[in-house]
Amino acid sequence: MHPYPLPRNAPLLRPARPTPLARPQKTAAAVLAALAGMAASAPGAWAQEPGDARSLPTVEVQGGSAQAQRRFDAAASSTRVEVDTFTAPTPLVNLSELLAGQAGVVALDRQNYAQDLQIAVRGFGARSTFGVRGVRILVDGIPATMPDGQGQAATAQLQSAAHVDVLRGPLAQLYGNAAGGVLQVTTREPREGGGAQASVAAGSYGQRLVDGSIDFGDRTLGGLVDVSRFETDGFRDHSAARRTHLNGKLVARPDGDTTITTLVNLYDQPKAQDPLGLTRAQWDANARQAPAVADSFDTRKSVSQNQLGVVLERRLGEHDSVRARAYGGTRQLRQYLSFSGAASNSSGGVVDLDRDYYGLGLAWTHATRLPSGLPLTWTLGVDADRQSELRQGFVNNNGTAGALRRDERDRAGNTDVYAQVDAWIAPAWRAVAGLRSSRVRSTVDDRLVNAVNPDDSGGRTWTHTSPALGLVWAATDALNLYANVGRGFETPTLAEMAYSASNNGPNFGLAASRSRQMELGAKWQGVVHRVEAAWFDARSQGEIVPAATVNGRTVFQNADNVRRRGLELAWSARAGAWTPRAAYTYLDAYFGSPYDGAGGAQVGAGNRLPGTARHVAQLVVDYAPTQAWQLSASLDVSSKVPVNDTNTDAAPGYAVVGLRAGYTLGGRGAGTAGTSPRWQLWARLDNLMDRRYAGSVIVNDGNGRFFEPAAGRRVMVGLRAQFL
Repeated sequence: MHPYPLPRNAPLLRPARPTPLARPQKTAAAVLAALAGMAASAPGAWAQEPGDARSLPTVEVQGGSAQAQRRFDAAASSTRVEVDTFTAPTPLVNLSELLAGQAGVVALDRQNYAQDLQIAVRGFGARSTFGVRGVRILVDGIPATMPDGQGQAATAQLQSAAHVDVLRGPLAQLYGNAAGGVLQVTTREPREGGGAQASVAAGSYGQRLVDGSIDFGDRTLGGLVDVSRFETDGFRDHSAARRTHLNGKLVARPDGDTTITTLVNLYDQPKAQDPLGLTRAQWDANARQAPAVADSFDTRKSVSQNQLGVVLERRLGEHDSVRARAYGGTRQLRQYLSFSGAASNSSGGVVDLDRDYYGLGLAWTHATRLPSGLPLTWTLGVDADRQSELRQGFVNNNGTAGALRRDERDRAGNTDVYAQVDAWIAPAWRAVAGLRSSRVRSTVDDRLVNAVNPDDSGGRTWTHTSPALGLVWAATDALNLYANVGRGFETPTLAEMAYSASNNGPNFGLAASRSRQMELGAKWQGVVHRVEAAWFDARSQGEIVPAATVNGRTVFQNADNVRRRGLELAWSARAGAWTPRAAYTYLDAYFGSPYDGAGGAQVGAGNRLPGTARHVAQLVVDYAPTQAWQLSASLDVSSKVPVNDTNTDAAPGYAVVGLRAGYTLGGRGAGTAGTSPRWQLWARLDNLMDRRYAGSVIVNDGNGRFFEPAAGRRVMVGLRAQFL
């Protein structure tokens, strides 16, 4: 895991331009003068600790903020989605609500709370059938991706979020294992002086949401607690779910140089029914049905996760700062699958995991100047993260756990050291270089050994060094050009190496995937318009792909020469009350060499990577005729998506329309003393034309149940109250 690899204001992710609002003059003297002014007004500007939850660049679209300028100057493709939890015309239940329309990013709501979202960045992560692979997820700087590379998006509490950041491309590799992209959710700061907020919402298919938060304290010691409960009957049969989520943040500043942040996150999902995927024939007959085996085996998942984290930031002097973090948590999971698993050499049809995890990190940042007088910042750090889980498997007796079929202790851990340097090598040129050395080890201690289940204990270690280099040129005050290159890797998760072709123990022969990436980009910002473009190319060796399905379990193998290349375009504008924006991604992801796929089927060179669309686009038009009203219309378009490596079937392309509206009233008027509540009414209408399409696919499903239908026309309305 890699929660804190990069400095908060390091040039890679948040370049500290000599002046936050204006482009630097192309002279060293002007640069130094601006730096001196900024240092005088913000003593901590040059001593920011690495890896803070705010370390990814901002994405504010229009020009006047320092954060927007830093993002504009970054030598990377990055996106920030600001979250106003009071005025947002959306329930803030799933990350897919916020990530839609971000170039290079696909976040799919599967209408299945037993399997979490599908999130992919430039095609990395598209193969995941549950959870998140290939994309690192951080929540307030604490990893939601385990050392083995498997992550969860559901534990990010959006009702108290401030923003969501996404980093794409080679520089993401500096986050270590499985960093095809980096996604980071940040909880807002506590409101000084306190306050409270409450909301209720209801919608189609039995959706119900209740949320409440309270802020307390001041700048010296302040905090917030947010509790939400969401329930749904589900669009499809056998897809009901409910979950309760608590997120807490306590910030202490004992002096002007020290900040201590304590983070608490509690998540409980006692029963989420799993409707499984549908075959093409089932989908054509009735998109809302669930296969008969979902009922007969009562497929479902229960999850409980509790986590505590502490982050210490300390400024040591004018040029130095340190950041230390520690976290730990527990996760209990029980999942009932769609088969019995009664065979003596099976691992069972019920998965039971009891996981403990923890991590430590320390980083030191130093800021100085080159002989030319231009700024130089470097960071050194170390991360160590561990997970240990008791994994058991039982026979699924029609929805009841039966005889024990698997009993083992699985462990995974990573130890990483990293360094990064960032320098203005000329008034208009900035260079960033980073290096991360990672060691990941997974082990299995088999506790169920008998005549038909031999001892499957063993382990595997992977080591990798991930270098990255970026360069940005301020061609004009309005135009930046940048380029970067890097190498990364992705280890098999414990779940992916759990089964071998012989069905006798884990697949310790499964290797890590290794990638080389490059990117060229341009950013232009004018008074009204802003345009960004990026071309990227990634080549992977040892891509982790399915080899066979044995007793209902997928066995994985490595395939060489997988290519992902494409183009990202983003445009936004602000013209009075109108704020249109558009994003388009072209992704050409394919197998460069043939190999024998699942069941011995031949996967030909040129076959498209399953789970990826060649074209994805979104157009959004926001309109705010008054301060009280906000209206929005969106068009989401996707081309077809192949569902398996052999490309024998695909989910058709689609275009869907959505509408949003919000109205705010009340609040303290001018010259009014005391506190008066504000109210916000909101509504969203999705799939306006009631289009029938597959919202996501289950890649390489061994039963041919590839398709997860999207919900039809649906509406949700809500009411929020805020007391400040």
